[in-house]
Amino acid sequence: MPLRPELRGGQDRHAHGPVAGPGAELPPRVRRFTHAERWVHRTTAALMGVCVVTAACLYVPQLAELVGRRALVVTLHEWSGLLLPVPVLVGLASRAFRADLRLLNRFHAHDRRWLRAAVHRDKRPASRPAGKFNAGQKTYAAWIAGAVLVMLGTGLLMWFTHLAPLVWRTGATFVHDWLALTIGIVLAGHIGMALADPEARRGLRTGSVDREWAKREHPLWRP
Repeated sequence: MPLRPELRGGQDRHAHGPVAGPGAELPPRVRRFTHAERWVHRTTAALMGVCVVTAACLYVPQLAELVGRRALVVTLHEWSGLLLPVPVLVGLASRAFRADLRLLNRFHAHDRRWLRAAVHRDKRPASRPAGKFNAGQKTYAAWIAGAVLVMLGTGLLMWFTHLAPLVWRTGATFVHDWLALTIGIVLAGHIGMALADPEARRGLRTGSVDREWAKREHPLWRP
């Protein structure tokens, strides 16, 4: 039976460097993300931050009065939203990034176990098996990717008013506004989870994580 992508030594060897031989002393830290992957995450986060902040300035009266210059805020919001998919598209040139996208796009039996444990608030490590990415990270990645595409489509209908009749634009505005609120809530949860895990943040900042953390949080991952 072929091994899952997370467990295939060949892929991990290419993405994370040579695998130590038997008896060799393992380094205390392991490579988790390449420079290209970290660049994609940071650039996407920056663009998403601009989108969220400018949206708040457009829809919250107190912020709108405080910031002013509505035309500039609208321009920043439109272009940051339009550019949001660009980092991911550029990142596809990286083999490691493409490999991680494949891992994020695949659910396995252990991911269902992880989700059941999360629903039942079972925090025991043994009840939450995970490969390089856990089921929560996979779910978030899939949801936010779909949400960005919907926001991009509805935003274009609102920006270029000649593209569709009024009833379409009205519906697009409704979806865009409420989905924006939902994205804000989900992003707050995502940031909260990151703040609660300093080692995960260090991995995104430096590209490497503590080996013991990797064994505890992602036991099925073989770096």
